[in-house]
Amino acid sequence: QVQLVESGGGSVQAGGSLMLSCAASGFTYTRACMGWFRQAPGAEREGVAGIDSGGTTTYADSVKGRFTISKDNAKNTLYLQMNSLKPEDTAMYYCAARALSGVSCYRGRLLAASEPSYWGQGTQVTVSS
Repeated sequence: QVQLVESGGGSVQAGGSLMLSCAASGFTYTRACMGWFRQAPGAEREGVAGIDSGGTTTYADSVKGRFTISKDNAKNTLYLQMNSLKPEDTAMYYCAARALSGVSCYRGRLLAASEPSYWGQGTQVTVSS
């Protein structure tokens, strides 16, 4: 059974930091493309950051220089360190994985919202001004 379980969301003031974690199980984590998406009320889900099976990272322009995606293959855990948070970062954040059986995933770009095989339940991030 595939599971992606996010944690670490919360409420912070502008300029603050949060770290999100995503514990993965039930699929070959080391071969997957992993990503963080977010969705604000009334908006479409958008990719924020991604990391592929080779460790290549990609970011949305809106978060470059502020957010850092990383993964611990030994713990099957994905992270998103978010610094210098802004009110416009307020959204539900989702962990996602694109994992195809027997195939390693490589991407030089963010995953599109249609590409993940699996999604977490989401964790809320609220940034106040």
